[in-house]
Amino acid sequence: MLRIAVPNKGSLSGPAAEMLHEAGYQQRRESKELRIVDPENEVEFFYLRPRDIAIYVSSGRLDIGITGRDLLIDSGADAEEILPLGFARSTFRFAAKPGTASGIEDLKDKTVATSYEGIVDKHLADRGIDASVVHLDGAVETAIELGVAEVIADVVETGTSLRNAGLEVFGEPIMKSEAIVIRRTGADAEEPKVQQFLRRLQGVLVARTYVMMDYDCRVEQLEKAVALTPGLESPTVSPLHNEGWVAVRAMVPAKEAQRIMDDLYAIGARAILTTAIHACRL
Repeated sequence: MLRIAVPNKGSLSGPAAEMLHEAGYQQRRESKELRIVDPENEVEFFYLRPRDIAIYVSSGRLDIGITGRDLLIDSGADAEEILPLGFARSTFRFAAKPGTASGIEDLKDKTVATSYEGIVDKHLADRGIDASVVHLDGAVETAIELGVAEVIADVVETGTSLRNAGLEVFGEPIMKSEAIVIRRTGADAEEPKVQQFLRRLQGVLVARTYVMMDYDCRVEQLEKAVALTPGLESPTVSPLHNEGWVAVRAMVPAKEAQRIMDDLYAIGARAILTTAIHACRL
């Protein structure tokens, strides 16, 4: 069986389980379950702390895992990213009291507090910056007020908590993270079960990104309509019973669907509708 690590809690857990369910895999019914077997798909799922998943996968005990890009890099584990999943996105930034620093070059000989020591150490080393890094668990904003550090490095979403603490971000982002699928570095990239798993998740990602659009239009407007809905390879065009009309079907980006419907209506298309895609293979 394919052995897969899944986050057992936190912001990664729920969306990961939802994606796996959409991909046709059985998931646990209770949060206290740490392992389940999906015999129909020949997969065994292990529910682990997100921070530990890269370590388990790099050891070879598990074949692949779902974790955060930040957690993979921070762990220093011998594992690699093979598929971004598009959820649990976050940005890592440096922050300090106004006037402390304007760029990473100003961190020389300063102390940086963070919960992601591995990420920050690597980021500073790659840029030749000699600074001290202090590891703290949980909220790190108070580290500056208590004199533990002059600078912090943390996940920044809206920046509200930083502003409330009298801090401001500076410099370029340290990294952008999201949920990813990982495997042990050097593992067989063409292993059939792994490839099937990745195809299923890619199918979910495409299904979430696109909708199917159907509409009728006059033959003389077909070229204009097809330009608006080119599909992935080409739209499907079928003649209607009424001469001079055709039915068109194509996948379109979900975010652009309403605008495309307006543009189709403007050139005379009618009976325009969209339907959700639950699964696909490209």
